[in-house]
Amino acid sequence: MNSKEIREAFLSFFEERHHTRVQSASLNVTDDPTLLFPNAGMTQFKSCFLGVEKREYVRACSSQKCMRISGKHNDFENVGVTPRHHTFFEMLGNFSFGDYFKKDAIEFSWTFLLEEMKLPKDRLWVTIFEDDDEAEELWKEHTTVPHERIVRLGEADNFWAMGDTGPCGPCSEIHYCLLDDPSQATAKGLAEDDGSFIEIWNLVFMQFNRSENGELAPLPKPSIDTGMGLERITAVKQGLSSTYDTDLLRGVIGLCEELTGHTYDGTSYEVKDLRTDLSYARDVAMRVIADHSRAIAFLIADGIHPSSDGRGYVLRRILRRAVRHGRVLEFKEPFLKKTTAKIVEMLGDVYPELREQAEAIAQVSEAEEVRFYETLDGGLALLKKEVESHSGSTVFSGKTAFQLYDTYGFPIDLTEDALKAYGMTVDREVYDRELEQQRDRSRSERASKKLSFQTLEYSGDPTTFIGYRELSSQQELLHLEAEERTKDVLTAGDLVRLVFAETPFYAESGGQVGDRGSIELPGVSLEVCDVQKTPAGHIVHTARVSAGELTSESIGQGAALQVDEELRKATARNHSATHLVHAALQEVLGDHVKQAGSRVDENSLRFDYSHFRGVSPEELRDISQFVNEEIRRNYEAKTEVMKLDEAKSRGAMALFGEKYGDEVRVVEIGPNSLELCGGTHVQRSGDIGFLALSTEGGISAGVRRIECVTGATFEQLYLEQSEELSALMHLLKGERRDLGSKVERLLARLKETEAELEAAKSQVAQASTGSFIAKKKESSSGVSFIAESVAELDAEGLKRMVDKLRVELGSGVVALGSTAGGKTTVVAGVTKDLAGKIHAGKLIQEAVKESGGKGGGRPDFAQAGGLTPPALPVTLAAISRLLEEAQ
Repeated sequence: MNSKEIREAFLSFFEERHHTRVQSASLNVTDDPTLLFPNAGMTQFKSCFLGVEKREYVRACSSQKCMRISGKHNDFENVGVTPRHHTFFEMLGNFSFGDYFKKDAIEFSWTFLLEEMKLPKDRLWVTIFEDDDEAEELWKEHTTVPHERIVRLGEADNFWAMGDTGPCGPCSEIHYCLLDDPSQATAKGLAEDDGSFIEIWNLVFMQFNRSENGELAPLPKPSIDTGMGLERITAVKQGLSSTYDTDLLRGVIGLCEELTGHTYDGTSYEVKDLRTDLSYARDVAMRVIADHSRAIAFLIADGIHPSSDGRGYVLRRILRRAVRHGRVLEFKEPFLKKTTAKIVEMLGDVYPELREQAEAIAQVSEAEEVRFYETLDGGLALLKKEVESHSGSTVFSGKTAFQLYDTYGFPIDLTEDALKAYGMTVDREVYDRELEQQRDRSRSERASKKLSFQTLEYSGDPTTFIGYRELSSQQELLHLEAEERTKDVLTAGDLVRLVFAETPFYAESGGQVGDRGSIELPGVSLEVCDVQKTPAGHIVHTARVSAGELTSESIGQGAALQVDEELRKATARNHSATHLVHAALQEVLGDHVKQAGSRVDENSLRFDYSHFRGVSPEELRDISQFVNEEIRRNYEAKTEVMKLDEAKSRGAMALFGEKYGDEVRVVEIGPNSLELCGGTHVQRSGDIGFLALSTEGGISAGVRRIECVTGATFEQLYLEQSEELSALMHLLKGERRDLGSKVERLLARLKETEAELEAAKSQVAQASTGSFIAKKKESSSGVSFIAESVAELDAEGLKRMVDKLRVELGSGVVALGSTAGGKTTVVAGVTKDLAGKIHAGKLIQEAVKESGGKGGGRPDFAQAGGLTPPALPVTLAAISRLLEEAQ
């Protein structure tokens, strides 16, 4: 069986047993703020296990896309080295939310492995939690596993917990014996993980709730969470010792062989010396590229693009590690667009998003690969130089490792990976200290503009949003929390968070900001300044007391909630316009355009989208015309709630980074715009009025941003621009149609005048070189030098003057500084006979330490900038002192 058949067999098996087949959650979505990515099949069902969310089904099965590259589940360093570690993998799982429990879970797993997979029974062993007598009896009574192959293990191996507190329970794992002769397998070998077994399925019996004091209380509705790695079961079924040899990845390795001419061996996973065993190094490189290409393709397909933080940073790390290993295989040109295309070819039938985003995958991966090549050589040269300077040492400088990260974009794991070839490790203590200092600097420079949102101390039912049809409501206050937790009485200016059973206030989501407005309680007035939604579904109103005193006695009182209608309408105009902009981008630029982020408020809209080249003025005009034509057609904005599968079958576009339930809200604005959206909208497209593009440009590899205004904001912008245009026409004494040519002539004349002025300044300065020669000084070692300031000369003028003075001086050092055009510059030159004795670049670097500038250069010529005018004499004085002290 191939992997596709195994995946389908698993899902069909459980569908036949009344499980609902649930699509994999996106890698770009997780309900757990502590997780960057889904790392297990249960991730998308976490709220179901916690009892916060109830779905139409109580049994589910899925093949979940997973990433394990951070936190305690971090396999990054082992990828390519071991036969079974991966960054991306698929987790097959069956789940019960308070329905069946241990007996059925055990029977299902045993039946599937023996009857569907037809695995040899003599190779299957089972582990259970050491205190789980019930599980042992069930395995004995309801399966044919021999009793001696049921092994009890401790909490570290066979007890699962969602966290330090909360749902938890014992688990039972099924292991497959890898020995040639399975009769030689032992319980001791299994317990000690001696390599004779591979774990293929984990059955978690979620039956307890752990309190903060560590006590376990039975859950009212015990649940089941299982996980079986598709890669592992495929390798077992295909009789392979390595998951890299399965049809899930072997095709990419074969492509690497084809592209490079190198042959993949792959018979040994014993760690060898990467420096001396080139065949082993190439095997590792091919496995790394195969694994990383799959991860790259799936991450980009789910709307994640390379960036400097979060998920985008993880993608960049993976991509750059693949590129570095590509060097081992001596690729002659960028290769990731080809290896990721192979992934699309292999898995596109199962995961349509790969085919839909094939162009984005190719373009983004190639652009990032080419960009990294620009810094890779410099970084590797620095690494090699540092290694050679520490000959015989096994510790690599933490400061240099940080420089590689800060200057060359080398993540620490990439540096550590490269150092394996030299048998060295990074001084992580120094590296971590340098990194933390940089983070401290960033924190001090970055002030948050958003109100802090702490964990809500409320566990009632989720809030119902009624704001699609109502902008005001009478509600009972269910919960309040003060921003300053120590305050018992809140007065004017204090912040508080409020929760109601229902609310007309829209909580920030899908790029649309939360509503603002007012809340009135008996004797208390509050201004709502932010609205957010917690993972548990509570809509939290952050409000500022404007009058009266608020205390805990207000809980249970009636409140009047009023959304600011004008702000809501303005935001709705921009949100509906965003849908039309999306449609216009696809119409004008191509179907590959997908939303990569957005922000909508009452003033403007911002839309980020995937596209791989600049947008021409003609294309921008066409986009604007398309949107405004849709506005003038005055289409009704129709909303409908339907099943997710039905919405997708109708072609509704989903937003990256959003989680959707079984039922979704679909917004249709004319024949060209159909999107899944929970936001607020206009009644008809004509309500938008008019849309004007304000800015458009690239923000990262393969991602661009367009910003627009509508309604009253556009009207205000139009009036301001009209007034500016009228003023300009008056100044230039011309009509509107003549302004462009008039400004062009003025700019040309200005450029000529500036050139003439600079030439005149240079001539004056050059004529005064004699006076500088007369001011030359001598160091104690007999070196002649000049360190003087010049009036209003730019950097190019200073360079010419330094060159001329060096010639006239014959032997010596010349340093000149000037402030011109708001910039203060110092240029230093050393004659050839002294270049081995005095280094101009180091001289400048040392001199600017006192004045706070930046500088450096060659041994014979250097420059400093970033100086303030008062720092100029300080820098020149420092140069004089350093030269006088030079030996």
